[in-house]
Amino acid sequence: MVDLLSRLAVTDCLKLCHRVVDGLCGREPPHRGDYSSTWSLEEWLELLNSLTALFRLVVGNNSSDAVVLARLSGVGNSHAEAVLSVLRARQEEIRRALLDRTNSISSATLQDFDWQLKLALSSDKISSLHTPLLALSLDVRENGALRSVTMEMSREELNTLISSLEAANKVVLQLK
Repeated sequence: MVDLLSRLAVTDCLKLCHRVVDGLCGREPPHRGDYSSTWSLEEWLELLNSLTALFRLVVGNNSSDAVVLARLSGVGNSHAEAVLSVLRARQEEIRRALLDRTNSISSATLQDFDWQLKLALSSDKISSLHTPLLALSLDVRENGALRSVTMEMSREELNTLISSLEAANKVVLQLK
C-alpha cells in the first residue's frame, strides 16, 4: 500500500478512501475500472484489501491518530493525512457497520446463565460411576423472546464447549 496510494493526487486519494468505506458499510464500493490506468489488477486488489483491513483494524481497536499515522508511515504525509481525515469523519459509520456484521452472525444474545456441578454416583447400567457432570442453564434472548436452554455435560464435553467458545470469540475479535 505504501507506494500505491502515492500514485494518486490527494483529492483522488480522499475519494478512493470514502468509496472504500462505502463498500465496507454495504454501499457501492470503488470500481476497478475507474483506476485501471493507475494500478494493475494485483495492485488494485492489494490496495483495496489493505485499506479495508486498515479501516477495520483501526476502528475495531479504537486506535489513536498517532497509531494510524504510524501504520501509514511509508505513505506520503499528505496521503496519510487524507486517510486519517476519512477515518475521523466516518469512524462511527464504520463502527456501526462492523457491529452490524458481527450481529448478523446470530440475533441471539445470552442474557444470563447458571451452572451446577453434580456427581453421578451410579447409573442404571453401572453401579459405581463417580463422574462429575455440569448442568448449564442459559437464558437466551432471540427476536425479543427469552428462552431457556439447559444441558448436562461431562468434563470432556465441557472442554469441547469451552474450546468452541474461545474459537468463536477469536473470530468475533477478528471481525472488529
